[in-house]
Amino acid sequence: MKSLAPFHIAFPVDDLDAARHFNGTVLGCPEGRSSKAWIDFNLFGHQIVAHCVEKNAGASARGGSNPVDGRDVPVPHFGVVLPLAEWQALAARLKSAGISFVIEPHTRFPGQPGEQSTMFFFDPAGNALEFKSFADMGQLFAT
Repeated sequence: MKSLAPFHIAFPVDDLDAARHFNGTVLGCPEGRSSKAWIDFNLFGHQIVAHCVEKNAGASARGGSNPVDGRDVPVPHFGVVLPLAEWQALAARLKSAGISFVIEPHTRFPGQPGEQSTMFFFDPAGNALEFKSFADMGQLFAT
C-alpha cells in the first residue's frame, strides 16, 4: 500500500474556545497555528482547521442522514481510520468525557467484507465525526 498523504479539511464552528477544548482536550489533537478566526489541529497526522463563522452563516454542518447497516449515519461527516488499539482508546476517552454518541461504538458488518469498528458523534458546532477501525486494513475498500 502506498503511504498516505495527510489530508486537510476546514470546517465551520461558532465558538473557537469550545472548538479548542473539544479538539484539543477531548479528541487529544495538538494545536498548531491560530488566529482570532481559526485554529489548526493535528488530527492523527492530518490538518483540520476550525474556522469561526456566525451561527446564522451556516456554522452547523448538520445535514441529513443515510441508512447504513440499520442505523442513520449523519451526512456530511469526516474522521480518521485508526488502528484498533487507538480507536478503542479514543472511544474510552470520549465515553469518559461524556460525549453523546449519534451511533455508539460498535462493530459494523460483522463477518462480512468491510467489517469495521465505528462510532459517530457531533462536535460542539454540530459537525458530524466518524472514527473507524478495521481489524484487517485490507478490508478498507472491500466490496
